[in-house]
Amino acid sequence: MTIFRILFLSTSLILFYQCKEGTSTKNKQKNILIPKKKDSIKKILKKKVTKRWDSLNKHNVEAFFTEYGKENKENKVIIKTKFGNIKLLLYDDVPIHRANFIFLTKIKYFNTTEIYRVAKNFVIQGGNSDESYTRKQRRLYGNYLLKPEFKNNRKHKYGALAAARLWKENPDKLSSPFEFYMVHSRKGAHHLNNEHTVFGEVLSGFQTLDKISKVKVGVDEWPVEDIRMTIEVLD
Repeated sequence: MTIFRILFLSTSLILFYQCKEGTSTKNKQKNILIPKKKDSIKKILKKKVTKRWDSLNKHNVEAFFTEYGKENKENKVIIKTKFGNIKLLLYDDVPIHRANFIFLTKIKYFNTTEIYRVAKNFVIQGGNSDESYTRKQRRLYGNYLLKPEFKNNRKHKYGALAAARLWKENPDKLSSPFEFYMVHSRKGAHHLNNEHTVFGEVLSGFQTLDKISKVKVGVDEWPVEDIRMTIEVLD
């Protein structure tokens, strides 16, 4: 009786089952030789493993989004809410922030988030929620941060789109990739210039911002009634 020699299981086979089950995949996996027929062993053909998008992590942010941006050049998105739509332009000269926003939009991260802060005549902020999917997505990518991109001295004018960030223990002014705000003050919010990265602006939907600004909020400026949103990429 012939005993087939067990080697290592192929990386591609493990990748197939792990992707199907939604688990993470490590680079170093075992391979096994699979017999072609009795008394013979098929030679293994090493296949190139396609890099999964969830390979993004806090250690490769800039490299990841530089490459992602080359393949995904869109720079317009639309926010849809029960109060109406808001159309945004993303600036090309802040490539990491633009690519990040397009990436999160395409994986539908924002579609389980809310406009969670309404500071009338100041800012309207979104990109977070208590949804389990929202928290899962943040953990999946390691809660990464973005380096600031203070390009062309962008100002916090009325309708500016900017990245939220922590102020404490954040001397490098690293941006949250998930949370953003739009300036609602007609006078702008210029005390935030060069403190937060401005990476786009509102093209249309200022009336929607005005409607949202009138909702009832709690002491933390979180709307009493949830303002759910979805964001889509425009061609």
